[in-house]
Amino acid sequence: MSVDEDTRWLEWITKQFESIAGDDKEIDLDQFKAALKVKESFFAERFFALFDSDGSGSISLDELLKALDLLIHGSETDKLKFLFRVYDVDGHPTTENSPLDSVFLLAGSGSIDPDELRTVLKSCLRESAISLPEEKLDDLTLALFESADKDNSGSITFEELKAELETFPEVMENLTISAANWLKPPDLAQKKRQTPRYLTRAYWHNNSRKLLFLCVYTCVTVLLFILAMLRHRYGGPWFMVAKGCGQCLNFNCTFVMVLMLRRCLTWLRTTWVVRVLPLDQNILLHQIVGYAILGFSVVHTTAHVFNFESGEYSLWEYLLTTRPGIGWVQGTASVTGVVLQVLICLMVLCSSTFVRRSGHFEVFYWTHLSYVWVWALTVVHCANFWKWFVVPGLVFLLEKIVGIAVSRMGGLYIVEVNLLPSKVTHLVIKRPQFFHFKPGDYIYINIPAIAKYEWHPFTISSPPEQPDTLWLHIRSMGQWTNRLYEYFRQPERQALSPRRLATSLRNHRQLTKTQISTKLGENHMFCNIKCYVDGPYGTPTRQIFASEHTVLIGAGIGITPFASILQSIMYRYRMRKQNCPNCNYSWCENIKDSDMKLRKVDFIWINRDQKSFEWFVSLLTKLEMDQADEEPEGRFLEMHMYMTSALSKNDMKAIGLQMALDLLAKKEKRDSITGLRTRTQPGRPEWGKVFQKVSEEKKGKVHVFYCGAPALAKVIKAECEHFGFKFYKENF
Repeated sequence: MSVDEDTRWLEWITKQFESIAGDDKEIDLDQFKAALKVKESFFAERFFALFDSDGSGSISLDELLKALDLLIHGSETDKLKFLFRVYDVDGHPTTENSPLDSVFLLAGSGSIDPDELRTVLKSCLRESAISLPEEKLDDLTLALFESADKDNSGSITFEELKAELETFPEVMENLTISAANWLKPPDLAQKKRQTPRYLTRAYWHNNSRKLLFLCVYTCVTVLLFILAMLRHRYGGPWFMVAKGCGQCLNFNCTFVMVLMLRRCLTWLRTTWVVRVLPLDQNILLHQIVGYAILGFSVVHTTAHVFNFESGEYSLWEYLLTTRPGIGWVQGTASVTGVVLQVLICLMVLCSSTFVRRSGHFEVFYWTHLSYVWVWALTVVHCANFWKWFVVPGLVFLLEKIVGIAVSRMGGLYIVEVNLLPSKVTHLVIKRPQFFHFKPGDYIYINIPAIAKYEWHPFTISSPPEQPDTLWLHIRSMGQWTNRLYEYFRQPERQALSPRRLATSLRNHRQLTKTQISTKLGENHMFCNIKCYVDGPYGTPTRQIFASEHTVLIGAGIGITPFASILQSIMYRYRMRKQNCPNCNYSWCENIKDSDMKLRKVDFIWINRDQKSFEWFVSLLTKLEMDQADEEPEGRFLEMHMYMTSALSKNDMKAIGLQMALDLLAKKEKRDSITGLRTRTQPGRPEWGKVFQKVSEEKKGKVHVFYCGAPALAKVIKAECEHFGFKFYKENF
């Protein structure tokens, strides 16, 4: 840091200290724990004891600044000595003369024995929210201890710990107490002004189809507005504005429906049109047009209100009665206009992200069905709207009829259910013979036993090559998904509900058909539950097999489309696999064909906690076994697992644990957290480094496919634009 940066940092730290210190300008242990934001009190107590150089039971600003100066500006050796003292927990005095003794009170015994190391690693596990059996903890302790104890003396000295840490360069690179957010200087580099991403050349290049489409859409809308105004210039300015907005509403209220013709869009994805139009962003465009409808309707209504002020009737008569006789159907234009304005505002409000993502999907679902009333009232409200609506409306109606017919053809049944960690319900549905889909496609499902009239979209997680069943993995995030999970979690109570038994004989027979027939375990059961399926519908992931180097990124339950894709990819991979008849050596010929041009697949799965990895561990294990042999050009499929609750390798509270996990993984050839060969990485991916590595592999044009939280999508998309990668987001 420069002198100016040091000064700003000192001022910042002083303010942070004063904000949490008491009237005595001292921080006690409880305040220190709260500020440090650690889950396991062991580390807070060790840090506090080391910072409290005078042993007073509290930390002054002077003590804090001295300690921080060593930890942030100190040498590598200073930081390592602090780490050593954290691990040396027995607290006996030492004769070692160190410059740190004037800053840190505790010196310990000068060595770390196996029991001390086990205590620290156990606290590391708790801090990183990792749960392992006691036997595995012993294995981790022994793996790290035996590796560090070079002289087999039965204890680890500072020099031995330093030598062991130096074998992990990524740890030495940035050794800090990273969980202590307020103890770190602010990142001054982030304050530098950068060019907005929307003005960068990479952004315009990677979003060319969407931007061109929006330009054409804007030009058409403006042209319609101007022409309508010119045709009605005889009525004055407010009348012209109202008519201009009305014409734009004719166009937009029809176009918003065209963007949701799912079957037509799925078919178009198989044609050359997908290279010209942004079909993969139809949901985003649908939302944009929806907001445009809201804007035009508000301006349209406001303009008419100002126009009515100069009329012979009062304002309320114009708006709420048919007395003025405005409109082509018995003077109902004003009344229908008011109702339409209320419905449009309600639809837009209830389709907002905070409603859909806050567990109230049903509110969005039922209010959005009022589009039928919007179209019907718009036909009554405007004499010309039917001319815009008739052709797209017939196509939309045809799609709905086909969807209902397909969903009702033949009986579909849920035949098996698995309740997975993090309230994920795995449904196994008997697959009809006529049902054909592509990897990553989604369906709408209706389960009358849960809700008779509700349809919800979910990605198919099984591959098309699986002939007999369809898989759905559904995470409980709203009312319907929670009811689904609870229905199978407590089937006996549902079957014996007094209200159900008191219903009619018909409902009782229906219940008999739908109740759980065979329970194999607490979370696994066979059943025979009626359901209906509408689909399949295509998604951006249909582009995967036309790519050369694909990066699949799933966050949490966002793995579901990639579960289907990975299985399908590996099925095609096995079809290309060759075996030597003499030595049993196997390899995969790197052949490009019309079905699959892929040369490399990187799969990245990010989870918050350890249990979430249990959803698809068996599938991922099978995928690893499929390519157990090394390929001439490297692995075709590489997996990268990240656990965000685990502290990163350069965090003092996790260094020992991550070193032990690395050592044990090399020894046992599998990861201790997931059981896979792929080592689970702590923390979040550093996307710049991840994509830099992908870029350096030079396996062809890179396409990145993402499914998960929208906030992370923005970060990944920005990095893709920087590296010139094509980005696709799963959306339906």
